[in-house]
Amino acid sequence: MEKMRSCRITLGLLVLLCFHQTTVVCKERHIRRLSPQPQDFKIGFKRVILSIVLGILTGLIGALLFAFLIKIAVQYINQTPFLKGPVIFSPRISSKTLQSALANENQLLGSSSNGKYYKTVLDNGLTVAVKVLEPLDGGSPERQSKSVKRRIQQELEVLASLRHRHLRSVRAYVRESDRFSLVYDYMPMGSLEDAMNGVRENHLQLRWDVRLRIAVGMIKGLQYLHFICDPQILHYNLKPTNVMLDAEYEPRLADCGLAKLMPNIDRATSGYCAPECFQNCRYTDKSDIYSFGMILGVLLTGRYPTDPFFREAAGGGSLGQWLQHLQQAGEAREALDKSILGEEVEEDEMLMAVRITVVCLSDLPADRPSSDELVTMLTQLHSF
Repeated sequence: MEKMRSCRITLGLLVLLCFHQTTVVCKERHIRRLSPQPQDFKIGFKRVILSIVLGILTGLIGALLFAFLIKIAVQYINQTPFLKGPVIFSPRISSKTLQSALANENQLLGSSSNGKYYKTVLDNGLTVAVKVLEPLDGGSPERQSKSVKRRIQQELEVLASLRHRHLRSVRAYVRESDRFSLVYDYMPMGSLEDAMNGVRENHLQLRWDVRLRIAVGMIKGLQYLHFICDPQILHYNLKPTNVMLDAEYEPRLADCGLAKLMPNIDRATSGYCAPECFQNCRYTDKSDIYSFGMILGVLLTGRYPTDPFFREAAGGGSLGQWLQHLQQAGEAREALDKSILGEEVEEDEMLMAVRITVVCLSDLPADRPSSDELVTMLTQLHSF
């Protein structure tokens, strides 16, 4: 009996031991299943980093795209409006009267490589000069583009804003399909070339004091363009036909900066263009000074730089070289226009002006004086 009880107890203990071992194994498996493995942790961490990086990149791209769209919108708002029809800068001119006058046949005043000048009388009795520019490079698609026309329009508005007694301001302009028409004050005395032609044909007398006043007015106009305007404005095509004279023979520089808008202008044949413009196609304020020196030489000698005389041996090859040779030889008086010789004091002023002319016509731009310096030089010759 005792043996049977002992066997039952032993058997019960074995059953309990087996059940306990099975429970421990199951718990270990369950804990192992719930606990993250190192490999699973690495994969999850990479996914989190990738999500963060992609979010940052998406945000940056979105911000850059938004900033670009804002920039485009601001540029579109700030760009010069593409105006149609007459653009008026003078209260004395109305759009209706200008269009009506331009529709009529007008008196041709002259022509140049970049357009034709007409005399036009408006309905209110105001007489204006209209310069009709040549078509933009023959109407090529590139020159006809809106961006090019808008750039020309911007430049014309800058030129129209210029205000100086020795500049001929743009009073209005009309944009057509392939060209621009510019409206200026009418100058009844014409250009300096008209006046000098009258002198050569003995139809007009221009005393030295008048010629000096013209030179001083011209250089004051250049001084305004070179030193007062910001940014600096260059004339690009200074010559006697672009120097207009009012009733008192006060000069006004015309077509300031227009050659910049019309690159097809041929300045080579005029004889007033600086040598560096042909050598390296570089144009500076000192190039304007060279052109001014040529005009001053014309005022002093009565000879144009294209005069056949300068092709002869005695002419020295050019107006500048001829004047330089005579000055170095002490014979500068021989170069002066005989129609202005007279009082000794005036002749001294003329001889000093010849020296100024030679310096302005120096081959090297750095050797030429500035327009600011020339105002002082010329005004010291006479009281203005």
